[in-house]
Amino acid sequence: MTRTEHILVVEDDPEIGSLIDKHLSTNGWKVSRVRDAAEMDRILSNARIDLVVLDLMLPGEDGLSICRRLRASGTVPIIIVSAKSDDFDRVVGLEVGADDYLAKPFNPRELIARIRAIFRRVEMGSVVPVVSGKRLSFENWKMDCTLRQLLNPKGAEVPLTPAEFDLLHVLCERPGRVLSREQLCDLAQVSGQSGTGRNIDILVSRVRGKLEAGGASYQFIRTVRSGGYEFVAQVMAH
Repeated sequence: MTRTEHILVVEDDPEIGSLIDKHLSTNGWKVSRVRDAAEMDRILSNARIDLVVLDLMLPGEDGLSICRRLRASGTVPIIIVSAKSDDFDRVVGLEVGADDYLAKPFNPRELIARIRAIFRRVEMGSVVPVVSGKRLSFENWKMDCTLRQLLNPKGAEVPLTPAEFDLLHVLCERPGRVLSREQLCDLAQVSGQSGTGRNIDILVSRVRGKLEAGGASYQFIRTVRSGGYEFVAQVMAH
């Protein structure tokens, strides 16, 4: 018998919390709803939670602090929902470990779709912690995040533009995880007219070309149909 996924909603607004609870329950998920970090911790200590829907503006410990703490102690998927909708808050939310970010007000159908997408990735084993460090390596390639240099297995530098380096860095930090074009725009801080899905595609194509020219033995960046892109090599932090 298939186990029903258990979703924890951390939301202090009773009207919004009730609305989220209703829609998630209607779609067959088990839902627990709490108002702050203390109540959340009590639930987490007594039940297995498969995903957390987390508001940012909470009484006491705020959502970013909670997100950072949850990510430091485990890999439970986190979707931030917040009235803070500017790019800075989206980027910070994703950088501290959230798997997705949805600005209020939002269509409940979109939240449900994003939850389903995360559960699909969980089933494929692609929800993983961020690999962080000043130096990263994959398949004998070396990335110096301080000097912003990429060296191929022969030790030769592969020239990357700032945007190309940022994109590759974001992908390398999240190996095995499918990142949508929107997430790549946010995490790589691709803004303005360049921050579109089409331009992300072009940027990925350029990075692939430079990796191939530098001696890549296979295509490190995989295109996921209707999903985005995934870095498929194993990455180590140093």
